[in-house]
Amino acid sequence: MINDVLDFLNNETIYLIANWGVVPFWLLLIFLPNNAFTNFMTQSIIPILLLVFGYLYLGYNLFLEKNIFGGFELYQGLDELYSMFSNETLLLIFWLHFLAISLFTGAWIVRDSKKYLIPKIITIPSLILTYFTGPLGLTIYWFMRIFFSKKISFND
Repeated sequence: MINDVLDFLNNETIYLIANWGVVPFWLLLIFLPNNAFTNFMTQSIIPILLLVFGYLYLGYNLFLEKNIFGGFELYQGLDELYSMFSNETLLLIFWLHFLAISLFTGAWIVRDSKKYLIPKIITIPSLILTYFTGPLGLTIYWFMRIFFSKKISFND
């Protein structure tokens, strides 16, 4: 029984679960940003915790392989980064990292847009771009926010 579960929880399955698992949160942010259920589900630690379980499981597997850093050469150059990402588990850990940070950013955009009364229809493109590109969507939101807040602020 336990072996069946462990066989099921391979990198490919975790990747698919994580990718499809964040979609409902994004749909809530995009289509029902002012709903209490959306607020509870996306503005809390719940979605991040779900990704953390995968993150910890993968890290534990690296530890068992005695490969906890997996050639962690992040700051030595682009070739070393490419080499590091040839380790499928490390690549997946960083992908979970990206999904978590992007979702956190999307939730912040929704919360901030409520503060400045930015219409939902205007916020939707930046949320979609944040889902796919992270910083680009946040930057586009920031420019729209300047228009609605009538001020430029680099540290809100």
